[in-house]
Amino acid sequence: MSAGAHAALAAALADAGGTGAPPAHTAGLRTLLDAALRHGAAELTKPRSGRGDPVVVAFAVHDGTLLAATPAGAGLRADPEEAREREWALVAATVGALVELAEPGAPARAEDLALEAGPVAGAFLSLGLRARGLGAADLDELVPLAFDEHAGRIDRLRAAGLAVPGAVLADTAPGLRAPLGAGHPLRVAEAVARMGGRPEDPESAASLDDALEALLAPPGSAAARPHEDPDPGRRAARRILQRLSGMGKWGGYHTDFAHLPRGFAGNERALAQEVGEALLRAGLLAEKPSVGQRHVYLNPRRAAEIHRLIEDGEIPPGLRLP
Repeated sequence: MSAGAHAALAAALADAGGTGAPPAHTAGLRTLLDAALRHGAAELTKPRSGRGDPVVVAFAVHDGTLLAATPAGAGLRADPEEAREREWALVAATVGALVELAEPGAPARAEDLALEAGPVAGAFLSLGLRARGLGAADLDELVPLAFDEHAGRIDRLRAAGLAVPGAVLADTAPGLRAPLGAGHPLRVAEAVARMGGRPEDPESAASLDDALEALLAPPGSAAARPHEDPDPGRRAARRILQRLSGMGKWGGYHTDFAHLPRGFAGNERALAQEVGEALLRAGLLAEKPSVGQRHVYLNPRRAAEIHRLIEDGEIPPGLRLP
């Protein structure tokens, strides 16, 4: 990958006039951005990313939408498991910066969430959020500050946010769509940021679990009443999965396995622990090792089975409950 991709793009932007660069510079800046995104994608596979040359995320305003081009894979919009942990942290930090710059306000309901995602340069993830009143000229100064506020503390990552002319990212806007799934981590990240949290910080996101559950509960979840299931093991499984789904624990965000029995009383806590192990063995939950802890999340590839179990009590093949 090209060394100095960040430096080359930053220098070209400075020479061209930043976000006010005339159209004659669009093609050249787009070529340099493509090289920077490829460099960033390669860096994110390393034990430490951006040490020699920072990983670049580019921001622009086009037609009232604040756009961001990241080196994460474009498939993240549909499959939350596509992103590795540091790659996801970079995306979450980008969402935090978008919210800080666009200032959409706290969401009152799930329908208020407006973040969209799509492809940029074919393979990479772009993000978009409506930003009324935000001018392109504001970005030259504000983008580096807002992005560093969120990405500056990500472990083993050196990254930089650059403001580019709107024309450089204009062709990404038509491909933007809502993330797939009510509990998609991109939607959770937006909600966390709009509630005043830091979406790139798992502890900050976890502190908002109850508020997220109230906001993100999918349509029809109120009709599903797992706590009335007469079978104790199935009742525990449905309650655990319903709560994790309501908090958006689908890939990008996870929770300590020890938290699964929360809300269960007395002897039911031990049962909930056993049910959690059964859900892991069956692949409905997946495990993300953490320092000194077992963290788990809902397996996005088993979403249909998870929702059927929550809503109808249908036990998927391979699940053996205590």
